[in-house]
Order: sequence, then structure tokens, then C-alpha cells
Amino acid sequence: MKKAKDTDADTMRDEYHFDYSKAEWGKFAGRVNRSGAKVVTIDAEVAEVFPDSVSVNDALRKFIAISELTAPKKTTPRKRRTGKGTAKSIKATVA
Repeated sequence: MKKAKDTDADTMRDEYHFDYSKAEWGKFAGRVNRSGAKVVTIDAEVAEVFPDSVSVNDALRKFIAISELTAPKKTTPRKRRTGKGTAKSIKATVA
């Protein structure tokens, strides 16, 4: 099988050619770090529902509020009482 000859190797338009010698390394990298934001990747089917980051943040804030309302309250274990009314003090008075 013969390979087809590539008659026009450079078919890209001139406006799509980019001069990488003028590029700045990490030009926008500091923006995320300064704002305190974290970059999270979401799946494509989720991205179809949320048009922008504002709507994603609003939905997550509502989810957090609902989950805090419905979550069972965490209770601390009761401390054991010492002194009057404990088994040791009752046994000591009976004996």
C-alpha cells in the first residue's frame, strides 16, 4: 500500500500560528493562588447542568445548608459521676 503524498503540509491559517518565543510562562498561574480558590474538575454531564462557577457554588452552599439541618447532632459522651450516688459509695454505706 502506497502512502498518499502530502501536497500541502501547512494547512493551518496564519491567524492560528502562535509565536511561542513571546509567551510568558505561568502568566495566569498566580491568580488562583492569590484568590484562595481551589480548582476542581467536574464531569461533563454535571457541567451541562451548571453554566458557570457561580451556579455551582450556589448549589453546593444550598446542599451544605440542607445537610447541616438533616444531619444528626453529634453528642459528647456523658461523664461518669463520682461521689454520692455511685455504686462504690452505695456499697460502702451498706456494708
